[in-house]
Amino acid sequence: MRITHIIFSCCLLVLAGCNPVTGSNNNSSDSTKAPAKVVREAVQSKLSGEGTGMLMAMVSKYYALKNALVATKAPKVDTAAMELNTAADNMMAFFQKDSANAKVLKPYMDSIISQNKMIMTIKDESCEKQRLAFGMISSAIYGLLKNVEIKNAGIYHEYCPMAFNEKGAFWLSDESEIKNPYFGKKMLECGEVTDSL
Repeated sequence: MRITHIIFSCCLLVLAGCNPVTGSNNNSSDSTKAPAKVVREAVQSKLSGEGTGMLMAMVSKYYALKNALVATKAPKVDTAAMELNTAADNMMAFFQKDSANAKVLKPYMDSIISQNKMIMTIKDESCEKQRLAFGMISSAIYGLLKNVEIKNAGIYHEYCPMAFNEKGAFWLSDESEIKNPYFGKKMLECGEVTDSL
């Protein structure tokens, strides 16, 4: 009888220490709550919502080109340049309808399209010749982004002082970690973040 009473008392103590909803011990950390979600502000610019979306789609295709140059993969560079060409053509068509911004932004788009077409026509397994045109595309896209006052886009403006025989060159990235498209694996981490948008 005494053993039964002891077992019954122990069971009550165990049950009293448990959360009746989850069955977890109150002394443990509250791991049943979902982790807090990081809410990122929406990307904004002085363009319409449609224009901002198209611009970010073009920037995404630019990142694919940058990543292909980081990897020094000529076939991927060719594919990425074709995709960037389509996105840039779409952006140019949008600007033709946006008379308020078209005049100021058209020179940037002209440079992006013409330099990207150069990348598409160059066949170079080392990707060295494409990198020069890429530098000009990077400058044009950065100028475009600054002119439309892009915000909350998570875009990093990065710089390598040693690119092009130490003349230096910029590029854009969606991460702050340096992955240099001008040298690839030779000097992957050469560079620094100079701005963020």
